[in-house]
Amino acid sequence: MRHNRRVPTSPPTVVPATPYVDLDREAWARLSASTPLPLTDADVARLRGLGDPIDLAEVDAIYRPLSRLLDLYIQGTRGLHRATSTFLREDVGRTPYVIGVAGSVAVGKSTTARLLRELIARWPATPRVELVTTDGFLYPNAELERRGLLQRKGFPESYDRRALLRFVSKVKAGRPEVTVPVYDHLTYDIVPGAEVVVRQPDVLIIEGLNVLQPARPTAAGASNLALSDFFDFSIYVDARTADAKQWYVDRFLSLRRTAFARPESYFHRYASLTDAEAVARAEAIWDSINAPNLEQNILPTRSRATLVLTKGPDHAVQRVRLRKL
Repeated sequence: MRHNRRVPTSPPTVVPATPYVDLDREAWARLSASTPLPLTDADVARLRGLGDPIDLAEVDAIYRPLSRLLDLYIQGTRGLHRATSTFLREDVGRTPYVIGVAGSVAVGKSTTARLLRELIARWPATPRVELVTTDGFLYPNAELERRGLLQRKGFPESYDRRALLRFVSKVKAGRPEVTVPVYDHLTYDIVPGAEVVVRQPDVLIIEGLNVLQPARPTAAGASNLALSDFFDFSIYVDARTADAKQWYVDRFLSLRRTAFARPESYFHRYASLTDAEAVARAEAIWDSINAPNLEQNILPTRSRATLVLTKGPDHAVQRVRLRKL
C-alpha cells in the first residue's frame, strides 16, 4: 500500500507592516525618468549653502523626483479643496500649499528649501513659490538677553511662536499680503523695522530647526496649535550627529575666513583664531548648544515628517523614507 508523505513547507515570509515606503538612492533616482530637470550647474551653484557640496547630479537624482512628487500632492490637494467647496456650495478661494523643512544645524536644510522653491516654481501649476525661514521669528537679541535665552538661541523657546503662528494662519487664510521680520546672519539679530512681504503664493515653504515641534499644552492643560498643523507636507533632512557636527565645524572655519572677517559681524572676534583654536571653539559651541538642541528638540520630530532625506558623510542623500497616504 502506498502512503503519501507530507512534504514539510516553510512558513510564509512575513513582511513587517510599516507606515512608510523606504527607498535607497538608486530606487528613488529611477523615479525621475519622466520628470524634466530645468536647473543648470549655475543654478545649483547659486542655491547651495556654504559647505554643502551639492551638484547637478545630486539634484537630478534626489530633488527632481521630489519636485514631481510634490507637484502630484499639490494637484491632489487642490482637487480635494475643489470637491469640498462644491460640497459646501461656497467658493473658499485657493489655499496655499504649505511645506515644512526641518533638520539640524549645518545639515543642508536651507539648500533643500531653496532648491525646492526653484524646482516647484517651474511647474506650470505653481509659479508663485515663497520661502520663509523661521529665523525671522527669533526674538531680538535684547529680548533674548532679558529672558536669559541668548545662549539658547535656536531652541524652541527663543522664537516668537505666537507671531509665527499668526503669520502662517494668515497666509493659509488667503490674506493678500502678510509680512515677515528680517533676520541678518551677519549681525546675528533681527533687523529693526525691516520686513519681507508674502503675497498669496501658490506654495509656501517654511524652513527651520523646530518647525515640526508638536504643540505644547498650556499651564491650564489646554491644547495649543502647532506650526506643523498648517503643513500639507513636511520634510526632515537627516544625518548622523557626528557628520552634522563635522559639517558645522567645516562651515565655521569657512566663515572665519569670510563673514567673520567683516568688522560688523557679530562673530568678528573669531576671525583671528588659529585653525586649532577655531576648531576647538566650533566644537564647544556644537557640544553646548547645537547638540543638546538636536537631541532634545529637533531629532525627536523626525518621525513626524512626511518624508525623510537621509544623508551620508559626503552630504549625498542615501535613503528616502516617505509616509504612506
